[in-house]
Amino acid sequence: MVEIPLEKLEKTLVEDGIITAEKFEIYLKDARRMGQSLPAILISKNVITDEYYKNLLAKFFNVPIAVLEPSHISDEVLGLITEEVAREKHLVAFKREENGSIDIAMEDPSDLATIEFLETKFQTRINPFLSTPADLSRVFSFYGKQQVESFRKIIQENIQASLQLTGKKDTEAAVEVPIIAITDNIMSYALSLRASDIHIEALEKEILVRYRIDGLLHEIIRMQKEILPAIIARFKILSAMKLDEHMNPQDGRFKYKVGSELIDVRTSVLPTFYGEKVEMRLLTSSSHVLSFEELGMTADMIQILTNNVTKSYGVVLITGPTGSGKSTTLYSILSLVNKPEVNIVTVEDPIEYDMKYINQTQINEAAGITFASALRAILRQDPNIIMVGEIRDQETAEISVHAALTGHLVVSSLHTNDAPTAIPRMMDMKIQPFLISAVLNAAMAQRLVRRICLDCLYSYQAPPETLKIIEEQLKTLKIKDINVPKTFFKGKGCPSCSHTGYRGRMGIFEVLQVTEKVRQIIASPDFTLDKCRELAREEGMRTMFEDGLLKARRGNTTIEEVLRVIQE
Repeated sequence: MVEIPLEKLEKTLVEDGIITAEKFEIYLKDARRMGQSLPAILISKNVITDEYYKNLLAKFFNVPIAVLEPSHISDEVLGLITEEVAREKHLVAFKREENGSIDIAMEDPSDLATIEFLETKFQTRINPFLSTPADLSRVFSFYGKQQVESFRKIIQENIQASLQLTGKKDTEAAVEVPIIAITDNIMSYALSLRASDIHIEALEKEILVRYRIDGLLHEIIRMQKEILPAIIARFKILSAMKLDEHMNPQDGRFKYKVGSELIDVRTSVLPTFYGEKVEMRLLTSSSHVLSFEELGMTADMIQILTNNVTKSYGVVLITGPTGSGKSTTLYSILSLVNKPEVNIVTVEDPIEYDMKYINQTQINEAAGITFASALRAILRQDPNIIMVGEIRDQETAEISVHAALTGHLVVSSLHTNDAPTAIPRMMDMKIQPFLISAVLNAAMAQRLVRRICLDCLYSYQAPPETLKIIEEQLKTLKIKDINVPKTFFKGKGCPSCSHTGYRGRMGIFEVLQVTEKVRQIIASPDFTLDKCRELAREEGMRTMFEDGLLKARRGNTTIEEVLRVIQE
């Protein structure tokens, strides 16, 4: 994020009555401590909005704000600057004026060297406009149509060349140009499509490559089976794995650079019936810890969660199935409570974000570092706040509860379907009900739904069959007195969203706040999950389905997405 000089920013914010000089200094210290930009901190804490800061930047740089409508940008103008340069320099060409000058949307309009380079290259005047990273990203996706053809062409050309290497050892073929070209293109194409994971799977007669985009897997390409050993060997070399091990799973990681962006890649190799399978999780260097608002929480949920994670002791649990974003929420909580006066220690498997001033411990079972053993060691480190990546067993649960009882705040995750079920899950781990009632502050369940692409969003009247499914779901969840909306939203599909109608993801949540009445129910000998749910509803808990319905009504997501992740 481009920044205005601190003195200028402070003066403007104080003069506009948005913040005092004292508060500015506090937020500045937080930003430096957490290794984030001050504007990012101010925006995440709702001190200022994106729009407000964008207008400040435009005024400071004395340039207009670019209005980027990807569908109005011609291929000819967009193609003036290659995608590699566009991504590296954070800019796009979006219009050619009648006098021949070119309008360029830039994240940093003060980059005079780049402007001069473009003027020399095109022998015409360059008109700089201010744009945000989000707006630029939407336009970058328009390069995709050309890239699909380029990707398939490069892959096929190098497959043919790779087949000539079949007489060589896998380790020798893995460092040859054709194999390197194939693996590099698989990586770079995944990043251009905003994929979070790459799956390279061995089928009976061919190789299948799939990308996970916005939570769903998409088939990308199939390749000849003969080159699988060399491709597997290539990723093993990059991930520092054993090349001669083919019968046992292996884990590793490496860094991969695309333009100016550095990607942290977590690699897992698994033996399967038809050969080894590679799964790679892509974590971009631009990935940042999201605020509760960016995760998709509503104001009332944020207030409840904030109140409970800022207590000096107790347990806060984030629940949901694998892949529901629990770790991301845990990191958001740590970002909120990360202050100079507290000692925060984590035990994780794996560490996904490197957070400044937080002591993070990686699980390594081969070395005897488990959640339970690491947690015992952490308690000797004088912690105020402990984050346990996941409570998986009785031993970890017991230590976590005892840590909370002795004056520590513990945040962790559990695999349960909803928030109230966290209570019987803890009971299954042999934690006494009276202990759960004493330490549990809150439990929050979540799922991830795809966001509707804003470039092709439209409204429609829900058909009777959809309304019937909604009513049945409300009946199943015993939810009454709620108005079912008749109008919903969808995405038509456009180049910005690869014609899926979706772009990005957000969470739907439910938060169980453990009030005094809920504590009494938990400790009661006749505790039942149904009683707990009913009381939680009486105390104001909104279910995930209701939260999803609200977001579908607002046009954040589709009702189909909500039903996909919630329907029972």
